[in-house]
Amino acid sequence: MGRRVVPLTLDNLADLPTTCRSCVFWELDPVSGRAAVESGKPEAEKEGWISAVLLEWGSCGRIVYVDDQPAGFVLYAPPAYVPRSQSFPTSPVSPDAVQLMISRVLPGYQRQGLGRVLVQTVAKDLLGRGVRAIEAFGSVGRVPTSCVLPADHLLAVGFKTVRPHHRYPRLRLEARTTLSWRGGAEGALERLLGAGRKEPALRPF
Repeated sequence: MGRRVVPLTLDNLADLPTTCRSCVFWELDPVSGRAAVESGKPEAEKEGWISAVLLEWGSCGRIVYVDDQPAGFVLYAPPAYVPRSQSFPTSPVSPDAVQLMISRVLPGYQRQGLGRVLVQTVAKDLLGRGVRAIEAFGSVGRVPTSCVLPADHLLAVGFKTVRPHHRYPRLRLEARTTLSWRGGAEGALERLLGAGRKEPALRPF
């Protein structure tokens, strides 16, 4: 079984699941996100966002392939490029960190270590750019969208809470720690990134 991880570009954007290609939850503020969906143009907005980030900041995602089939992906960017993050009560993301927006290991490819590979690849990329940490907004209990990763799973893979909240705590992972993950953390990461998700809903908090 051959696997490879490549940067996300406009050329391979079509390899993301359909619901993710048309989801602009993180890429737009709540009002603009609803407008994009209502106008039937979320995919164009997603493409435009990725193009802008690539030109101004650089690589903002990775896709992992198994035997040339897309098996998972991750998206990340500095908070300045993630308008939705400002809607969270625990914002802003720390100035020395990049935000983990979303990550998925697709059905049929779980429990193969791909989640660990994706996050470690992101960590290596960020360390090479001088970025120290990855931060994410976690969800506690029932939330109106599946685009926010569960806080308990983020904690299980080594994230630490830096700003508590009853629904949307902000958590942080030092990039260097991901390069030496072993055992239980890997299993927890697979559960986190491989969990089945429903189609994201675009709603303001």
